[in-house]
Amino acid sequence: MSLFSAQLHPGRALGFLVLGASMHDILTRLKAEPQRFLKFDLMYDKTDPVKEPVILGLPANGIRLRFDGPEQRLRLIEVIDFTKNHIFLKPANDKERDLVRPPSNTQSGQQDLAAGPTFRHIYQRFLGPTYDGEYIPQSDTDGIYVLSYPGVGFTFSMKKSDYKPSKDVVSLLSSSAIPTSMAIFSGDSWAQARDTMWTEILPSIKTFPPLAKGKDVCPDEVSLVKIHGGGKLQLFRKWTNNSFWISLGDTTQQDLVAELGPPDAIYRKNDQRMYVHKLRTTSNTVARPSGNDLKRFDDLTDTDQSSAHTASDGYDSNDEAVEDELVDHVSSECFYNYFYLGFDILVSTPTSPSKPPPSQGPDSGIPEVQFKSASPDRLVATKVILHGNVPGSYPFNRHRRCRWEIAYLSGAVVNSETPFSDMEPSLREEWKSIYASEEEGKQKQRGMVLNRGWGDSPGSSCELLGGWEESGTATTPGVGKKFDGSEDSTTTLYGFPGLVFEVLKNGYVSAVTVF
Repeated sequence: MSLFSAQLHPGRALGFLVLGASMHDILTRLKAEPQRFLKFDLMYDKTDPVKEPVILGLPANGIRLRFDGPEQRLRLIEVIDFTKNHIFLKPANDKERDLVRPPSNTQSGQQDLAAGPTFRHIYQRFLGPTYDGEYIPQSDTDGIYVLSYPGVGFTFSMKKSDYKPSKDVVSLLSSSAIPTSMAIFSGDSWAQARDTMWTEILPSIKTFPPLAKGKDVCPDEVSLVKIHGGGKLQLFRKWTNNSFWISLGDTTQQDLVAELGPPDAIYRKNDQRMYVHKLRTTSNTVARPSGNDLKRFDDLTDTDQSSAHTASDGYDSNDEAVEDELVDHVSSECFYNYFYLGFDILVSTPTSPSKPPPSQGPDSGIPEVQFKSASPDRLVATKVILHGNVPGSYPFNRHRRCRWEIAYLSGAVVNSETPFSDMEPSLREEWKSIYASEEEGKQKQRGMVLNRGWGDSPGSSCELLGGWEESGTATTPGVGKKFDGSEDSTTTLYGFPGLVFEVLKNGYVSAVTVF
């Protein structure tokens, strides 16, 4: 294994580990270098994985990374073993300074290197003088002393009996004192940073000079998607006041590329298994379903609308005509996969989007869409799948986490951090008027169990990526396998007009499909 070598940028980064970077970006980079990063330890709260911090440990490299839960942004970088990495500082017009001083030819020099940097080396040769630190008691007898620089802090073990507020930092720490860890954070000191660490709006990593790509111009990431119903989504950009709209059935391929850039991948797939739901009829009629009936929840659990099932029993010429039409439709459909933005967009010939919510009046301020007739030469967005990237879920790290909000619901805010059990009553209340009875509404909105562990399961755009369940390796970025190796991959799908939610066993939404 090659030693992890990285330049320290106080308050911003340790090598390519930049504060504010997404967990998806960091993991993808780590997986691309398996010789340097042999093992990952992902620690999270299984009952509340989208609100509590997520910790990513790199035990072979002596590094620990902490991300916030809602945005999954890197908030804290910790070096917990100085012997497993090479950290250096390179000030302007100055030679490189190593955090751990180079070993001497003596045995004691080798021992000093194994132990880590000394206080004297940090104070004199690495970062220079600083203000007195902060003593934090850990028990009745022991505590830690945090020596802070702007954006960097060192932790020293110190007994409570040894600490005296009247003593300065040099008197408290002997020249040979060795820190137990180092932290890189955003703030002037650790005392100031820890109060705002998980909520502070960090600057875009595009503003970090070492990572700036002079000729590459890419749009700012999408930080929030507001779902307005009726096939309309408003996408907000991070660090700006700009937003743009996707109107299903109207927004073209060219519009998507102009606003979002080219997709990370384009996927075409002919999935046949959900076709039975397209042709399902009620028990008291033999009539074929209408075009509107095809756009029901069971149909939309197949997120690849290119399904063209060929069956062998009981189909008349009308059935064959329906199949021929779907087969012809396959060649024009594809998914635009935006892994680094956190969503996929189905592009196909125009279809009418779902109906607007009952509470949405004509003066809502939502852009009107004039639906245009289908044309074989005109491809538009017809469906969007927003991914939660929930730790512990089967497709974890296939996409960056995408935050969303259902804008048309009144009362409490319903968003990507809301448990499904909390948002379900508001959704039922909003849509109850379209059903003949409450019982009919419950029947339409009942859950459908989905098991991802049985191979290519339909039901989410994760399945549209083509054989990744079988081909997942430790070196493939974004492999959709759970970190703990568990085969417990059962989720439940719930449908409402224009929405399909994929819900994990802990009650959080793994993905939402908007149509």
